[in-house]
Amino acid sequence: MANRKILILGASYGSLLGVKLALAGHDTTLVCLPQEAALINSMGAIVRMPVKGREGLVEVNSRDLPGKIVAKGPADVNPRDFDLVALAMQEPQYRSPGVRELLDAVAKSRVPCMSIMNMPPLPYRARVPGIDAAKCADSYTDPSVWASFDPKLMTLCSPDPQAFRPPEEGVNVLQVRLPTNFKAARFDSDVHTALLRELAAGIEAARFEVNGEKLELPVKLKVHESVFVPLAKWAMLLAGNYRCVREDRMVSIKEAVHGDLAATREVYNWVVELCVSLGASHDDMVPFEKYANAALSLGSPSSAARALGAGAQNIERVDRLVQSVAAQHGKRSAAVDQIVSLVDTWLVRNRRKG
Repeated sequence: MANRKILILGASYGSLLGVKLALAGHDTTLVCLPQEAALINSMGAIVRMPVKGREGLVEVNSRDLPGKIVAKGPADVNPRDFDLVALAMQEPQYRSPGVRELLDAVAKSRVPCMSIMNMPPLPYRARVPGIDAAKCADSYTDPSVWASFDPKLMTLCSPDPQAFRPPEEGVNVLQVRLPTNFKAARFDSDVHTALLRELAAGIEAARFEVNGEKLELPVKLKVHESVFVPLAKWAMLLAGNYRCVREDRMVSIKEAVHGDLAATREVYNWVVELCVSLGASHDDMVPFEKYANAALSLGSPSSAARALGAGAQNIERVDRLVQSVAAQHGKRSAAVDQIVSLVDTWLVRNRRKG
């Protein structure tokens, strides 16, 4: 299998994808902050994950893998040097000085681009039937950063694995608590889709050796024909992640989902039916029971809720995006309206303080 060169913007979730690619023998460059780059380049990108049938966590250090991982700043990479670019930062970060210019260079390089953001990049919206991307623009922190992209060169990968950076560890350490798969939609082009399938097959076949035992690590890359498959994350985000946000505090995803399971199911099913009305199949979506069971292991607030609680003035607004897409089709949910209103209130409060 050919050694591929992958550029990943973002070193948190990006390091999880990067480590999986490096285990399969590919070379990955992570674009991140100077402090992150220094630690990754000196100590390696470290990912800890649960593995079926084993107690505790398996630690994978990128320095021990067949492929290389290096970390650089936005000004130190040329997108044309890579076979694929992955977007793994939170949506508001793409307007940052340096990152904005790199994103534009990615677009102009014509290198295929796969997002693993919760918030679908604006160009991907244009690939989904039934959505007017222009009418969704106000859900984005700065829609202008996506202007140079050709939608045919953009795909979306649902970041279903749940991971976090342990606060007591260095920023080169990522811990996976829910080791599910990255689910990517195909590219418009068969050639670019073949590249994704090649990467997925390499990740599937790779094994990690611990004390002479070759382990099959979880978190695979799965490639799907349907452009709707990554939108399965929308129901999870609206039913769990954004419902962690309460008027005066943040609750865990587990509490947000299981505190009132009937209300959770109602939101979840409403978002699923919205996706189905756009053209998705029920098979593209994740059954509610499977999601609710997975949420039992998520004992802390979502990253969006934590960011709001810490004073963030911008976060990814998948809640607002779903509300906007629904409005285009004459659909409305009082529960979703309340979620959007609560997030708006926190953002206004944070901006006033800021």
